[in-house]
Amino acid sequence: MKWNLPNILTLLRLLAAPMVAVMFLYFTRPYADWFALLLFVSAAVTDWFDGYLARAWKQETKLGAMLDPIADKAMVVIALMVIIGFSSWSPWLVLPATVILFREVFVSGLREYLGDVAGTLKVTGLAKWKTTFQMTAIAVLFSQGVFEHYLGMSVFGMDEALIAAILNGEEEDVLGLWWKLAGMEWAGRIGLALLWVAAALTAITGMDYLAKALPHLREGR
Repeated sequence: MKWNLPNILTLLRLLAAPMVAVMFLYFTRPYADWFALLLFVSAAVTDWFDGYLARAWKQETKLGAMLDPIADKAMVVIALMVIIGFSSWSPWLVLPATVILFREVFVSGLREYLGDVAGTLKVTGLAKWKTTFQMTAIAVLFSQGVFEHYLGMSVFGMDEALIAAILNGEEEDVLGLWWKLAGMEWAGRIGLALLWVAAALTAITGMDYLAKALPHLREGR
């Protein structure tokens, strides 16, 4: 095993994946949302950075090739699990998340079955876009939690009539309820839309991988 900087960054991203969930065990919200968001965004940035460095410095290794997709899948799967666990279990959120989780498990199992042959099935440009949309959607959905809980902290102790008056412009919005509500709603809409795009790309790339793998599966029979 060769421990160069790109591989170390990949390993750190892999270790960061479970920390996204741990944040919600040891920190109250919205601090847990903040920590998870910053950790996830940092890990997503290293996903691009370690690949760039490995190519630029000609330090691509078998270890990195193995760890990179595992780290990506761990980040996405654990983050989606956390988001769904703290959501209202809306089918508009659960359905695309299910498609993503199913594809990742299915392709991982298929890669394991194919063994060395899996290395010949190259990652496509569409698969990279899939990962980009997945991570962007998850980051935006984490930001929704930040807006939601700052809004909840601001309206704590207020009666509904006062909240409605502030949001309708009848009372001065000293605590910024309007922009916190708008941020929460727009982050939810944009994050959900991006997640559906990610789910569609995930399904397409999964079918593409299966189609490429079928000849090898027939040969093994």
